[in-house]
Order: sequence, then C-alpha cells, then structure tokens
Amino acid sequence: MLYILFTVIILLPVLLGFGSIFMKLSGIYKSNISLKILTGIISITTIFTITAFFFPLNVLVEALILFIGLAAFFYFKEYKSVWNFFAEHQWEFGVLAFITVFFGSYYPFILDHFGYYVPTVKWISEVGLVKGISNLDLVLGQMSMWHIFQAGLSNFSDPFLRLNTIVLITYLIYIFEKKSWINLIFLPVLYLFTQSPSPDLPVIAFSLMVLNEVWRANTNSVLLFLISIFIFCIKPTLIWVPLFVFLYSLLILKKSVKFVLPGICILLLFFIKNIWVFGYPVFPMQFLDLGCSWKPNAQLLKNSAEMAIQKTYDMQFTYSKIDQFSRWDYIKNWFLLEGIKGKINKLFIISLIVFFVFALKKNSTLVWILLVSVVTKSVLVLLFSAQYRFFIDVFFVIFYVFFVNRFSRKFSMTAFFVMSSVLALFLSYPNLFKNHLPSFRVGSLMGSFKAEQFILPSTYDWNHYRSYQIGNLDFKVVDGYILSFDIPIPAISPDYLKEYLDAGIFPQLKGKTLKEGFIWKNLTPKEKMQLQEVLENYLLSLHDKK
Repeated sequence: MLYILFTVIILLPVLLGFGSIFMKLSGIYKSNISLKILTGIISITTIFTITAFFFPLNVLVEALILFIGLAAFFYFKEYKSVWNFFAEHQWEFGVLAFITVFFGSYYPFILDHFGYYVPTVKWISEVGLVKGISNLDLVLGQMSMWHIFQAGLSNFSDPFLRLNTIVLITYLIYIFEKKSWINLIFLPVLYLFTQSPSPDLPVIAFSLMVLNEVWRANTNSVLLFLISIFIFCIKPTLIWVPLFVFLYSLLILKKSVKFVLPGICILLLFFIKNIWVFGYPVFPMQFLDLGCSWKPNAQLLKNSAEMAIQKTYDMQFTYSKIDQFSRWDYIKNWFLLEGIKGKINKLFIISLIVFFVFALKKNSTLVWILLVSVVTKSVLVLLFSAQYRFFIDVFFVIFYVFFVNRFSRKFSMTAFFVMSSVLALFLSYPNLFKNHLPSFRVGSLMGSFKAEQFILPSTYDWNHYRSYQIGNLDFKVVDGYILSFDIPIPAISPDYLKEYLDAGIFPQLKGKTLKEGFIWKNLTPKEKMQLQEVLENYLLSLHDKK
C-alpha cells in the first residue's frame, strides 16, 4: 500500500501538470481537477504511442515525462487547486482514497493479466511497438493504448502495474467535485479491476464521467468527443460513448461537425498503431485488408474467430455444433446457457427492454439518443462475439440513468461501505467462495490477504522457462505453467505452439532485431519435428509440476 501511495503522490501531479498544458493549449481555462487529470492521461498516452513507434518506453522516456509533468504542475500552480480540494473535503475523501489504495494492493487474479497485460507492457517498455508482433503471439496484436500508457510508467514509478488505482482516485475526485454520489456505488465493483492494468476499469470509469457530464448539460463537445474517442481507442466495444456524444452534440447542442477533429486525430493514431502491430485497423477484425506483409496467418485468425464464437456460448458447445445452429438456435442457446453467464445474458436482454420502456415513458431526446447508442453497441457485440464481458458496461449505464436522481449522499455512502466490506472479505478469504461456489473459476487464481501488502502490493513470480530456436527466431517457452507472464521476451504462449504446429507455420524475425518485427513462414519437415519436440517438452513440464 505504501508503494501504491508513493505512486499516487508522484503520478497525480504529473498527470495534472500535463492536463494543465492541454487546457492552456486548447483554450479551456475553466476545468476541475479530475478532468485535467483525464486530459493529462490522454496527452501522455498520445506522446507514448507516437514515441513507441521509434523507441522503447524505457526509464529515460519515463523520467522525461515525469520531469515535464511535475514542472508544469508547479509552473501553473496546480498545487493550489489540490490544496483547496483537500481543505474542502478533508478526512472523508482521505478515508475513501485509503480504501481505494487498499484494494489495489491485493494479488492480481484476472486471467488476462498473466497472458496479455504483463507481456504487452514488457514488450512496449523494452522494445516499443513492434511491427507484426501478432505473428509471434496473436493476443499481443491488441496492444491497447491503455497498456502503452502503463508501459511508459512501469519502469520505476509504477513497476507493480497498479495504474488503475490512479484512475479510481481520479474517479473519486470527480465524484466529490461534481457531488455525483450515485457513482460511489460503482466503486466497489470497479475495485475488482484495480490489481491489474485491465482496460475495462478506465473505460467504465471514464464513460461514466462522460455520461454524467452530458447529463449535466456540459456543452464542450470538443473535449467530450475527444475523451469518448480515447475510451473507444482503449476498448472498441465502448463504441456507444463516441456515438452518444456525437449525437448529443449534433441533435441537442446543434454544434458544427468540426468538434470531431481532435478526436479523429486520436482515432487515426489508433488505426495506424493497430495496422503496425496487427496488420488491420481494428483487432481482431479482418476488414480493410491493406495487404500488409506482416498480417497474421489466415488459419490462426480463423481459429481465433471460432474460439470467440465458442466463448460466446461459454465453451458449452463445440464450434462444429454451433455451426449447425439455426438462427433460432443461435438466440435460444445463448439465452439459455447454463450457469451464471446464462443468467447475465438474460439480465442483459431484460435490462435493454426495461430501458426501452423507460425511454418511452420519459420521452426525452437525450434518453433516446443514449438508448440508440447503447442498442447499436449491443447489436454489434451480439453479432461478433456476445460474451458477457463485452457488454458489462451497459449495466452501469442503465443503472445510472434509472437512479441518478434517486440516491442521496448518505445512502450512497452507506451502500459503498457495505459493498466494500463484503468485497474485502471476498478478496481476503477467497477459499470461502471457492468451497461454496465450485463453478467460481477465477477463485483458483486468487491469493489471500497478506500483511506484507501494507508495504508492497502482492504479486506472483514464476520465471521458469526454456529457450529454443526454430529458423532465425530464438524464443522462450514457460516451463510448468500455462501463461508466459514474467519470462524474458521473446516468449511464445504454449497454446500457440499447438496452433502453429497444426497450421504448419511458425513466426520468424522480419530482419535481424526484435524491433524490425515478425512475419510467419511455412515450416520445413525438420522444423516441424523441432516444434513437436518443444511442445512435448512443455507438456512434460506441466505433468512434472502436478
């Protein structure tokens, strides 16, 4: 906790400093602390993304950013606004901020933390954005802009990757500044994402801030659309946010379409970044084929698409079975899935129906615009991959709209403390839930509370691996575990070894260095035997660890 607190004390002024620079350059002179921090995040992420095309986001880059941010913080005298904020809210904000830091100190348990987040951050901080890295490991082709931001601050200010705690502190500041107490009820749910650099947390928190700004009739369309595009660039499934702001600005504020220009610049950078690392504008979709020589193998993309469809049905059906579904079967089987995910699916559809009835009753242009935006996003998700994690943000939105004017400060505070207490029990003693809920899969990844986390946040170490070479590629494979989260790069996830063998291909260096990127090539008979041996060694290591 103390280290996370150190990170907060260092990074919040840096972000506020860059936010002040952004506000001065854009001509926005009246803004609160939380929105300045948010624009500081957008500014630094943009700088990091451009830099990562050419250089790794190493300690020198991080030191320079920290210096500029802190210098701006003092030059623009932002410490006065921070002092005034703390003087006004005193102990109440301090208690909630302490709780937020406390939850950030637990062990990470989100599966993507080990297979996607940490490897992505390692690549960007040690090498930068790598052309065609999806040929080495398809999941790395995502390279979310949130992980670019995290990578640039991971060398010494946030080596434990708890940047999401900073986001929730910012969100908490926003709640107190705007006195939007309903948002306190969302905090305990978001605490589940603070132990990892999960992009789900910032997009939900930032989208709720945007929604609240629109609900309060903020007329700064340029800023709102820029933030909404940034949210989309972190996680494209949040497409409803830019659509909502766009329609609000055109239909209610009657703004000229010029307000989209700064946001479009960020969007173009997002597309270029994706083309560079993946070969297509939006991961993992294969539209607008530019004929890039480094795009992934078609068979692997097909495998990925089929897996996404299977995950839509919680892996309860094989792909061949799903492929035989009629249109009615597609809907019925998704709606009637066994287990908790089937219940979430039902709740999702019921929530949309209730939202539609609510819109009819309210007959408000703003509500209708929000409904259209959310339904558009929902339809796109249902068409491509209807996994519950892609529409969980919709529940937050609908809850906000229904209860925004119904919860008092006292009720929201009480609900926050009750929910936080239950969550603390859940994270501290996960075995209680594992024993009573056998289907609780994430429980196997959760570590219990340790007194040491009052000093340093809890982390996992493995660092067992073997080195191999096939063709011109020297690579590592984790030994005795399923995910390659803390072994040196370049590492290949074990799952892809089998896929490469089945497809008869293997990644290769495009040039002589990692920075020059990766392509794929067909395996020779000798190389197939080598890859088969690598796979057998890995499977034996798994067996030995049991």
